[in-house]
Amino acid sequence: MTKQNGSLKSTIAVSLTNYLDAGAIVAGASGLTLWQNYLGLSEVHLGWLNFISANCLGAALGAIIGGFMADKYGRKAIYTYNMLVYMVGVLTVMLSVNFPMLLAGFLITGISVGVGVPASWTYISESSEINNRGRNICISQMSWGVGPMIILLLGMFFAPGGYLFDWIESLAHLVGGADISGAELEVFSSRVVFFSLFVVAFVAWNMQRQLDESAEWLAQKEAEKRGEIKKTGMLQSFALLFTNKVAVKTVAFLAGIYLTWNLVASVMGFFQPHIYETAGGVSNEQANWMNCIQWAIIVGVTLVTSQFIDKMSHKLIYIVGLLVAISAWLIIVTIGVNGMVGLWAFAILWGVQGGLSVQIFYALWGTELFPAKFRAGAQGLMFFIVRGLSAVWGLIFTVIYGDNGEGFTIAAFCMLALLTISLIVGVIGAPNTRGKSLDTITKERYGDNY
Repeated sequence: MTKQNGSLKSTIAVSLTNYLDAGAIVAGASGLTLWQNYLGLSEVHLGWLNFISANCLGAALGAIIGGFMADKYGRKAIYTYNMLVYMVGVLTVMLSVNFPMLLAGFLITGISVGVGVPASWTYISESSEINNRGRNICISQMSWGVGPMIILLLGMFFAPGGYLFDWIESLAHLVGGADISGAELEVFSSRVVFFSLFVVAFVAWNMQRQLDESAEWLAQKEAEKRGEIKKTGMLQSFALLFTNKVAVKTVAFLAGIYLTWNLVASVMGFFQPHIYETAGGVSNEQANWMNCIQWAIIVGVTLVTSQFIDKMSHKLIYIVGLLVAISAWLIIVTIGVNGMVGLWAFAILWGVQGGLSVQIFYALWGTELFPAKFRAGAQGLMFFIVRGLSAVWGLIFTVIYGDNGEGFTIAAFCMLALLTISLIVGVIGAPNTRGKSLDTITKERYGDNY
């Protein structure tokens, strides 16, 4: 029981990285208009902020660097320093007075997010008991839902006209002087939201730097010292990832399930309130509340999933989740989202699939199906590819969707095609790893030399 409590505690500490990842994306998106008005930014400026943020290039670059660093220097090294970089990033955003400063803050935050994600999934899996690995991954996934939900609520309450804007106004006058007004006053609400991320990052840093190093990683390094397995550096691990047939097939499988699903999920994560407003015809406040309720559904369903994922067929849960996701988009092409029935049905179903999502199984299988020597690096590479292509797909989606949602039905068919591919690939290639140790899985797939 003590060991199980220990793995749960470390899971919670590491999962704060996911909260901060999702929180940074939502905080940036929710405050864009306020920063635009304050700094006089153009749409091109906003495009650059999104492109280099935690949602796109910044995280992509950080992931491929952080993944291989975690394999070379250890998982603990990432947790000892990475949150400090994150704090610098959000503090830079919070104190920004011009566009270059804001851009730098978004980039630093995005890179830090990318560095931490592959290490977090790897550490959770390696520190979990065999029969709790799925549960702990689900707990980690819950923080991806809690982050947007809390940050979205803060953004709504603190925004101009929000329930707590009077408090923001008083704080702004206290800090900036009685003369602060207009756009300078309104953007203060976004500064406070980013400060909340700074506080959580500080708490996460204090928790994570006390974690023990991954026993799996230490065992790997000891085996290398004794000559039992071949020692590899960062470049050699990268080369192995593309020359080992099993590893190549694994990358193809994970790309097949995760990239296709994430192209849909990334669009919904950034554009969902906008879609609800333009295609669904609801107000901004209604759209934000619907989005917030949907995140609450995701958190609740993920909590339920965590209780039985280690006891049931992973393939079955995977199939059910994608069938729910496909059902949500079928509503778009049949009922539509012009009425509240269709809109709420879509929102609820998409929330349910989020609690059974492909990302849970990507995080689980991504840590199980690679050996320790390039486990984090492989995930970093995958995250780099996924976030990079998601950025490109986001631009394509806006063209298909149109200015007022006139292309939403066509976009829905594209989403259905992507989700169907994810379903088919998962049904064909889902591994049977439940109840097996990471060492056993590695030996079964790669032999004794890894």
